[in-house]
Amino acid sequence: MAFNITSNYAGKAFGQYISAALKEAKSLEGLTVLENIKYKENIRKMAGSTLVKDATCDFTDAGTLALTEKVLTPKNLQINIDLCKKTLLSGWEAEEMKAGSFNRTAPTFDQYVLSYFGEIIADAVEGSIWQGADASAGQFEGFQTATTGAFAVDGTVVSSTASGAYSATNVIANLQTLVADIPANVYGRDDLRIYMNMKTYRFYISAISTLGYVNAYNMQGDYVPVFEGITIQPCPGMADNVMVAAETSNLFFGTDLLSDNTNIKMLDMTDLDGSDNMRVVAKFSGGVQVGVGSDIVSQA
Repeated sequence: MAFNITSNYAGKAFGQYISAALKEAKSLEGLTVLENIKYKENIRKMAGSTLVKDATCDFTDAGTLALTEKVLTPKNLQINIDLCKKTLLSGWEAEEMKAGSFNRTAPTFDQYVLSYFGEIIADAVEGSIWQGADASAGQFEGFQTATTGAFAVDGTVVSSTASGAYSATNVIANLQTLVADIPANVYGRDDLRIYMNMKTYRFYISAISTLGYVNAYNMQGDYVPVFEGITIQPCPGMADNVMVAAETSNLFFGTDLLSDNTNIKMLDMTDLDGSDNMRVVAKFSGGVQVGVGSDIVSQA
Protein backbone atom coordinates (compact mmCIF):
# COMPACT_ATOMS: atom_id res chain seq x y z
CA MET A 1 0.00 0.00 0.00
CA ALA A 2 1.35 3.42 -0.93
CA PHE A 3 1.92 5.84 1.92
CA ASN A 4 -0.05 9.09 1.80
CA ILE A 5 0.08 12.04 4.15
CA THR A 6 -2.00 15.18 4.02
CA SER A 7 -1.79 17.23 7.18
CA ASN A 8 -3.32 20.68 7.34
CA TYR A 9 -2.97 22.87 10.40
CA ALA A 10 -4.71 26.21 9.92
CA GLY A 11 -6.00 29.09 12.05
CA LYS A 12 -6.35 28.21 15.73
CA ALA A 13 -5.23 24.61 15.16
CA PHE A 14 -1.98 25.88 13.71
CA GLY A 15 -1.41 28.29 16.57
CA GLN A 16 0.27 25.68 18.78
CA TYR A 17 2.83 24.92 16.07
CA ILE A 18 3.63 28.40 14.85
CA SER A 19 3.59 29.71 18.42
CA ALA A 20 6.16 27.12 19.45
CA ALA A 21 8.23 27.91 16.38
CA LEU A 22 8.18 31.67 16.84
CA LYS A 23 8.90 31.46 20.56
CA GLU A 24 12.03 29.46 19.85
CA ALA A 25 13.43 32.82 18.72
CA LYS A 26 15.39 33.60 21.88
CA SER A 27 14.98 37.37 21.62
CA LEU A 28 11.25 37.04 22.23
CA GLU A 29 12.01 36.21 25.85
CA GLY A 30 12.92 39.88 26.25
CA LEU A 31 10.15 41.48 24.17
CA THR A 32 6.46 42.17 24.57
CA VAL A 33 4.72 39.79 22.16
CA LEU A 34 1.40 40.79 20.58
CA GLU A 35 -0.04 37.56 19.17
CA ASN A 36 -3.29 38.49 17.45
CA ILE A 37 -2.62 41.38 15.08
CA LYS A 38 -4.92 41.01 12.06
CA TYR A 39 -3.45 43.85 10.01
CA LYS A 40 -1.80 46.43 12.23
CA GLU A 41 -1.69 47.44 15.88
CA ASN A 42 -1.50 50.93 17.35
CA ILE A 43 0.94 51.01 20.28
CA ARG A 44 0.11 53.85 22.64
CA LYS A 45 2.25 55.26 25.43
CA MET A 46 1.24 58.06 27.82
CA ALA A 47 3.63 60.37 29.64
CA GLY A 48 2.51 63.03 32.13
CA SER A 49 4.36 65.89 33.78
CA THR A 50 3.50 68.34 36.60
CA LEU A 51 0.09 66.73 36.98
CA VAL A 52 0.01 66.70 40.79
CA LYS A 53 -0.72 70.11 42.40
CA ASP A 54 -1.73 71.45 45.79
CA ALA A 55 -5.42 70.94 46.49
CA THR A 56 -7.84 73.88 46.10
CA CYS A 57 -11.62 74.30 46.07
CA ASP A 58 -11.64 75.15 42.38
CA PHE A 59 -10.89 73.16 39.26
CA THR A 60 -7.72 74.39 37.62
CA ASP A 61 -6.41 72.63 34.57
CA ALA A 62 -2.70 71.98 35.10
CA GLY A 63 0.09 69.77 33.84
CA THR A 64 0.52 67.98 30.55
CA LEU A 65 -0.34 64.49 29.35
CA ALA A 66 1.29 63.41 26.11
CA LEU A 67 0.04 60.43 24.10
CA THR A 68 2.46 58.87 21.64
CA GLU A 69 1.36 56.31 19.09
CA LYS A 70 3.33 53.92 16.90
CA VAL A 71 1.98 51.45 14.35
CA LEU A 72 3.13 47.82 14.24
CA THR A 73 2.34 46.16 10.91
CA PRO A 74 3.49 42.52 10.70
CA LYS A 75 4.77 41.35 7.32
CA ASN A 76 3.32 38.17 5.81
CA LEU A 77 5.96 35.50 5.13
CA GLN A 78 5.91 31.98 3.75
CA ILE A 79 7.83 28.76 3.10
CA ASN A 80 7.18 26.68 -0.03
CA ILE A 81 9.27 23.56 -0.62
CA ASP A 82 9.13 20.08 -2.18
CA LEU A 83 10.64 17.18 -0.24
CA CYS A 84 11.49 13.83 -1.81
CA LYS A 85 10.40 10.95 0.38
CA LYS A 86 13.35 8.77 -0.55
CA THR A 87 15.71 11.24 1.10
CA LEU A 88 14.22 10.10 4.40
CA LEU A 89 16.04 6.79 4.01
CA SER A 90 19.28 8.49 5.06
CA GLY A 91 17.68 10.46 7.86
CA TRP A 92 17.03 9.60 11.47
CA GLU A 93 13.59 8.35 10.57
CA ALA A 94 15.05 5.40 8.67
CA GLU A 95 15.02 3.52 11.96
CA GLU A 96 11.29 4.17 12.35
CA MET A 97 10.26 3.03 8.84
CA LYS A 98 8.45 -0.17 8.22
CA ALA A 99 9.66 -2.69 5.66
CA GLY A 100 8.60 -2.09 2.07
CA SER A 101 9.45 0.42 -0.62
CA PHE A 102 6.24 2.39 -0.12
CA ASN A 103 6.54 2.76 3.65
CA ARG A 104 9.09 5.52 3.58
CA THR A 105 7.49 7.82 6.10
CA ALA A 106 7.28 7.14 9.81
CA PRO A 107 4.03 7.74 11.71
CA THR A 108 5.62 10.78 13.38
CA PHE A 109 6.90 12.39 10.20
CA ASP A 110 4.42 15.27 10.33
CA GLN A 111 5.66 16.23 13.79
CA TYR A 112 9.22 15.87 12.55
CA VAL A 113 8.56 18.22 9.63
CA LEU A 114 6.79 20.73 11.87
CA SER A 115 9.73 20.69 14.27
CA TYR A 116 12.27 21.05 11.47
CA PHE A 117 10.53 23.95 9.80
CA GLY A 118 9.80 25.43 13.21
CA GLU A 119 13.54 25.81 13.71
CA ILE A 120 13.86 27.47 10.29
CA ILE A 121 11.06 29.91 11.12
CA ALA A 122 12.57 30.67 14.54
CA ASP A 123 16.01 31.39 13.04
CA ALA A 124 14.50 33.66 10.40
CA VAL A 125 12.43 35.56 12.96
CA GLU A 126 15.40 35.90 15.33
CA GLY A 127 17.52 37.48 12.61
CA SER A 128 14.81 39.82 11.38
CA ILE A 129 13.95 41.09 14.87
CA TRP A 130 17.24 42.99 15.03
CA GLN A 131 18.71 43.18 11.53
CA GLY A 132 15.90 42.40 9.09
CA ALA A 133 15.08 44.62 6.11
CA ASP A 134 11.58 44.76 4.70
CA ALA A 135 13.05 45.23 1.23
CA SER A 136 14.76 41.83 1.50
CA ALA A 137 12.73 38.71 0.68
CA GLY A 138 11.83 36.64 3.72
CA GLN A 139 12.57 39.41 6.23
CA PHE A 140 10.70 42.10 8.13
CA GLU A 141 12.10 45.42 9.33
CA GLY A 142 14.24 44.99 12.45
CA PHE A 143 15.00 47.21 15.42
CA GLN A 144 18.55 48.13 14.45
CA THR A 145 18.46 48.03 10.66
CA ALA A 146 20.31 51.08 9.36
CA THR A 147 18.11 53.95 8.14
CA THR A 148 14.88 51.94 7.95
CA GLY A 149 14.83 50.05 11.28
CA ALA A 150 12.51 50.89 14.16
CA PHE A 151 15.27 52.68 16.10
CA ALA A 152 16.33 54.79 13.11
CA VAL A 153 12.77 55.71 12.14
CA ASP A 154 11.92 56.72 15.70
CA GLY A 155 14.88 59.10 15.78
CA THR A 156 14.93 59.60 19.56
CA VAL A 157 16.77 56.45 20.70
CA VAL A 158 19.70 57.40 22.94
CA SER A 159 23.07 56.74 21.31
CA SER A 160 25.87 55.23 23.41
CA THR A 161 29.43 55.08 22.07
CA ALA A 162 31.56 51.96 22.53
CA SER A 163 35.30 52.19 23.05
CA GLY A 164 35.89 49.84 20.12
CA ALA A 165 35.15 46.31 18.98
CA TYR A 166 33.99 44.27 21.97
CA SER A 167 36.37 41.84 23.65
CA ALA A 168 36.70 40.10 27.00
CA THR A 169 39.02 42.89 28.15
CA ASN A 170 36.73 45.84 27.36
CA VAL A 171 33.18 44.47 27.57
CA ILE A 172 32.79 45.47 31.23
CA ALA A 173 33.85 49.07 30.50
CA ASN A 174 31.45 49.22 27.55
CA LEU A 175 28.63 47.87 29.71
CA GLN A 176 29.37 50.57 32.27
CA THR A 177 29.13 53.19 29.53
CA LEU A 178 25.83 51.73 28.33
CA VAL A 179 24.34 51.72 31.83
CA ALA A 180 25.53 55.29 32.47
CA ASP A 181 23.61 56.40 29.37
CA ILE A 182 20.29 54.89 30.52
CA PRO A 183 17.79 57.70 31.26
CA ALA A 184 17.19 58.27 34.97
CA ASN A 185 13.45 57.64 34.60
CA VAL A 186 14.15 54.18 33.14
CA TYR A 187 17.01 53.00 35.36
CA GLY A 188 15.71 50.70 38.09
CA ARG A 189 12.61 49.54 36.22
CA ASP A 190 11.80 45.89 36.89
CA ASP A 191 11.69 44.94 33.22
CA LEU A 192 14.85 46.77 32.19
CA ARG A 193 17.15 44.50 30.17
CA ILE A 194 20.53 44.64 28.44
CA TYR A 195 20.46 42.94 25.03
CA MET A 196 23.60 41.53 23.38
CA ASN A 197 24.46 38.78 20.90
CA MET A 198 26.03 35.46 21.86
CA LYS A 199 29.57 36.54 20.96
CA THR A 200 29.36 39.54 23.29
CA TYR A 201 27.74 37.37 25.94
CA ARG A 202 30.71 34.99 25.80
CA PHE A 203 33.02 37.97 26.31
CA TYR A 204 30.97 38.97 29.35
CA ILE A 205 31.07 35.47 30.90
CA SER A 206 34.81 35.27 30.28
CA ALA A 207 35.37 38.70 31.84
CA ILE A 208 33.44 38.09 35.05
CA SER A 209 34.94 34.61 35.42
CA THR A 210 38.45 36.04 35.09
CA LEU A 211 37.60 38.67 37.68
CA GLY A 212 36.36 35.95 40.02
CA TYR A 213 32.86 37.39 40.41
CA VAL A 214 31.17 34.07 39.68
CA ASN A 215 32.24 30.59 38.68
CA ALA A 216 30.31 31.07 35.43
CA TYR A 217 32.19 28.37 33.55
CA ASN A 218 30.60 25.75 35.78
CA MET A 219 27.10 27.21 35.68
CA GLN A 220 24.33 25.42 33.83
CA GLY A 221 20.78 26.58 33.10
CA ASP A 222 20.33 28.03 36.58
CA TYR A 223 22.63 30.99 35.91
CA VAL A 224 20.87 34.34 35.40
CA PRO A 225 23.31 36.90 33.94
CA VAL A 226 23.08 40.32 35.58
CA PHE A 227 25.16 43.48 35.26
CA GLU A 228 24.82 46.16 37.93
CA GLY A 229 21.38 44.85 38.81
CA ILE A 230 20.13 44.68 35.20
CA THR A 231 19.29 41.30 33.66
CA ILE A 232 21.21 40.46 30.48
CA GLN A 233 19.21 39.03 27.56
CA PRO A 234 21.36 37.10 25.05
CA CYS A 235 19.98 37.53 21.51
CA PRO A 236 21.55 35.41 18.74
CA GLY A 237 20.07 37.65 16.03
CA MET A 238 21.88 40.82 17.09
CA ALA A 239 24.93 42.10 15.23
CA ASP A 240 28.45 42.08 16.68
CA ASN A 241 29.65 45.08 18.71
CA VAL A 242 26.14 46.26 19.54
CA MET A 243 24.26 46.36 22.83
CA VAL A 244 20.85 47.75 23.75
CA ALA A 245 19.31 48.73 27.08
CA ALA A 246 15.52 48.88 27.14
CA GLU A 247 12.41 47.75 28.98
CA THR A 248 10.72 44.61 27.71
CA SER A 249 7.47 46.59 27.79
CA ASN A 250 8.95 49.09 25.33
CA LEU A 251 10.05 46.64 22.62
CA PHE A 252 7.26 44.91 20.70
CA PHE A 253 7.01 41.90 18.41
CA GLY A 254 3.73 41.35 16.57
CA THR A 255 2.22 38.40 14.74
CA ASP A 256 -1.16 36.75 14.21
CA LEU A 257 -1.51 33.19 15.44
CA LEU A 258 -5.26 32.94 14.88
CA SER A 259 -5.63 34.16 11.30
CA ASP A 260 -6.84 31.81 8.57
CA ASN A 261 -3.83 33.02 6.60
CA THR A 262 -1.54 31.51 9.23
CA ASN A 263 -1.18 27.85 8.39
CA ILE A 264 1.07 24.96 7.53
CA LYS A 265 0.22 22.22 5.07
CA MET A 266 1.94 18.97 4.12
CA LEU A 267 0.63 17.56 0.85
CA ASP A 268 1.54 14.14 -0.51
CA MET A 269 1.93 14.54 -4.29
CA THR A 270 1.87 10.83 -5.15
CA ASP A 271 -1.83 10.68 -6.03
CA LEU A 272 -1.72 14.04 -7.81
CA ASP A 273 1.25 13.74 -10.15
CA GLY A 274 2.70 10.30 -9.49
CA SER A 275 5.87 11.73 -7.96
CA ASP A 276 7.53 10.68 -4.72
CA ASN A 277 7.42 14.23 -3.39
CA MET A 278 5.83 15.87 -0.40
CA ARG A 279 4.99 19.56 -0.63
CA VAL A 280 5.26 21.76 2.48
CA VAL A 281 3.63 25.19 2.65
CA ALA A 282 3.85 27.47 5.70
CA LYS A 283 2.50 30.98 6.17
CA PHE A 284 3.05 33.31 9.13
CA SER A 285 3.73 36.95 9.94
CA GLY A 286 6.09 39.06 12.03
CA GLY A 287 7.14 42.63 12.76
CA VAL A 288 8.64 44.84 15.48
CA GLN A 289 8.06 48.32 16.87
CA VAL A 290 9.19 50.49 19.79
CA GLY A 291 7.06 52.44 22.25
CA VAL A 292 9.07 55.41 23.52
CA GLY A 293 12.38 55.67 21.68
CA SER A 294 13.94 58.11 24.14
CA ASP A 295 13.75 55.41 26.84
CA ILE A 296 15.99 53.09 24.80
CA VAL A 297 19.80 53.14 24.65
CA SER A 298 21.65 51.65 21.68
CA GLN A 299 25.44 51.24 21.76
CA ALA A 300 27.63 50.69 18.73
